[in-house]
Amino acid sequence: MSSQSFFGAPGPDAAVFVISVAAELTGLHPQTLRTYDRLGLVSPGRTGGGGRRYSWRDIELLREVAELTSTGIGLEGVRRILELEHQVAALRARNNELRHQVAELQAALEATLSTLKDRRPNLPAIPTSGTITPFRDRR
Repeated sequence: MSSQSFFGAPGPDAAVFVISVAAELTGLHPQTLRTYDRLGLVSPGRTGGGGRRYSWRDIELLREVAELTSTGIGLEGVRRILELEHQVAALRARNNELRHQVAELQAALEATLSTLKDRRPNLPAIPTSGTITPFRDRR
């Protein structure tokens, strides 16, 4: 999917904000943003010359990091929280995929059973009462 929307405005993943704008939007110091980048908490895009460019999603993540650190959580704790949130989101997406697959398989099974129910089985008739005597070759 493209980073731009239909009308040409940048999408949430388009890395368009320079570090000074990202710092202003998040209320964080540019050096703090560099530290978060160095620690791998946020990974902004890079220009050809190596300058950082932040997306709107990066800005939201920076705000989340700032909120967590303001409550007294250390950066390693923040990293672990973000990692777990990412895992939860991935597991939810996978769960939804599997639920969709199960629904498709149930529908296919019901359709198959429905067509089989309408057919006469291609098997010999077996009496429902009485004893069945096995065939013995008497040669």
